[in-house]
Amino acid sequence: MAMEDATEELLHLKLAFLAGEPPTCILALARKAGGGSITHVQHFLLENCTSTDKDSVLNRPDHIYKEISFLSSTRLVSMVARLSCSSNMLEGDTGCSLWPSSLFLSEFILSHPNVFSKKCCFELGSGVGLVGICLNYIGASKVILTDGDASTLTNMKENMELNNLCIEGENSKLAEESKNKVECKYLSWEEVSVSDLLGYQPDLVLGADIIYDPVCVPHLTRVLSMLLRRDHEQGETKERSGEEFATQGPVAYIATVVRNVDTFNCFVKAAADSKLSILNITSDAAPANFLPYMLSYDRSSVHLLRVTSLS
Repeated sequence: MAMEDATEELLHLKLAFLAGEPPTCILALARKAGGGSITHVQHFLLENCTSTDKDSVLNRPDHIYKEISFLSSTRLVSMVARLSCSSNMLEGDTGCSLWPSSLFLSEFILSHPNVFSKKCCFELGSGVGLVGICLNYIGASKVILTDGDASTLTNMKENMELNNLCIEGENSKLAEESKNKVECKYLSWEEVSVSDLLGYQPDLVLGADIIYDPVCVPHLTRVLSMLLRRDHEQGETKERSGEEFATQGPVAYIATVVRNVDTFNCFVKAAADSKLSILNITSDAAPANFLPYMLSYDRSSVHLLRVTSLS
């Protein structure tokens, strides 16, 4: 085994552990690094994995600490997102879980930084806040993260501080130490009105795994319609970047796994009724693989949609 390959495989093993990958994935990477056996990597595992007390950072028994490291094309770590996530998504704490669509959307942002740099970005259903951390990293001019669950919003704010980001409008202890700021806002799709969103004129709207319940779909498309209205358009939102995914007026990028075809079709119909155009750009916009060590992450299951207003 070449030294460079061995080093890369050990790096993948360490990053997988820090990212909270399932034991079967950790074992598979350990065997790969050890040439089929874990005996040769036992010392590395003891030094770099079992001795790392990650969860003590949170002091929360119901949550686990994860570090998601995005690797550059040079096989080096380009950025790290530190996250508090639910230890059991089956108990209903889905907003505090890390989903494939969120990873995919994050890779898309990092693959096309010019699309998001210097833009006002508004995310729906932000969950743990990973997308917001990536948006801040590539230099979005403003990042607004929203969620309709109070406990998820609290966890999201904690994650912003874990990543040295300040929360606008709050007396964050990091306010004087960092210029990086995000806004974390409670947003109920059912209750929000046009006047509630008048102060926001986003260039880009984002969402990961937000098409999950047919009951919520009409409310989601209503919110998208309000955020994507062309009368919200600002001069700088027009095709000044020359990017292949740029468009005139506000645009939404939604990453989703189609778990239920009927629910997805319900979204497509509701979007058409709301005069929204949906274009599947998954094949054209396939992001670079920044997470080769995350064996549990099935990027092939994620669809990337571009949504614009027809009115």
